[in-house]
Amino acid sequence: MFPISLRQLQVFESVARHLSHSRAAAELYLSQPAVSMQIKQAENAVGLPLFEQIGKKIFLTEAGREMLHYSRSILQLVNEMESVFDEMKGLERGHLNISVVSTANYFMPQLLAKFIQAHPNIQVSLSVANRDAVIRQLAENIADLAIMGQPPEGTDMRADAFMQNPLVVIAAPTHPLAKSSKIQPNQLAKETFLLRERGSGTRGVVERFFAGHHLSLPTHMEMDTNEAIKQSVQASMGIGIISRHGIEMELETKRLLVLDVDHFPIVRHWYIVHRKDKRSSTAALEFERFLLAESQSMEEGIVSN
Repeated sequence: MFPISLRQLQVFESVARHLSHSRAAAELYLSQPAVSMQIKQAENAVGLPLFEQIGKKIFLTEAGREMLHYSRSILQLVNEMESVFDEMKGLERGHLNISVVSTANYFMPQLLAKFIQAHPNIQVSLSVANRDAVIRQLAENIADLAIMGQPPEGTDMRADAFMQNPLVVIAAPTHPLAKSSKIQPNQLAKETFLLRERGSGTRGVVERFFAGHHLSLPTHMEMDTNEAIKQSVQASMGIGIISRHGIEMELETKRLLVLDVDHFPIVRHWYIVHRKDKRSSTAALEFERFLLAESQSMEEGIVSN
């Protein structure tokens, strides 16, 4: 086996991630023939095929899966080395790949815009996905850090709380409970709820809330996104429990309201999550400091509203 170049590893990792030569070419600003050539050279170096084609789709071979593991580890070390040397030179630059759960996307774009304005030499990429996909991106070293409300269990991830995440009960302005105060859990149990799918963080909070008051889970419909819950609540199909951060626009336009329910809001937290075995780059550390500084003003804004 002769040496594999760093460029070949970068091209291979991109193709393996996208399972597409064309997408990798677009990401790396290369022509598709150039990508194919790099993959062919990497396969010649290894002496084994890294991909197999079935119909019009390509898949990783067993050797390809092993190659992906090592290429990501090598590229991570190279990025860490560049970050360390840039820091020693007093330079503020680098790449930052952030993955966030869909609910966090209600406030992350504003924060990112402010961060990029203050740190123009740091290139930031944002991925929005469901919780399982975000955790997978962390595990596969695609994301440098993630923002989520329910950090994964286990010892290979580190989670640091940086901002409160108040969960509130929402309803349409015409709902019979709209003008009620100190609504009790047994009153809520008679309503139809619009809930996230099993396994979601918010769904777990709702289940624990009713179980804690010795009540069965109310009649409910399952929705796979928070947007679907908001739209259905607006249509008077039922009530929902959702992050206060995700309904600012609907509250301002009076399309939704927050019910005055006893024991609410239930305050959880947003977390910065990253792998314990991954050395944080200068850009990642700066972004974490930025989030901690900005979170206080955001929480004050929520309270004042």
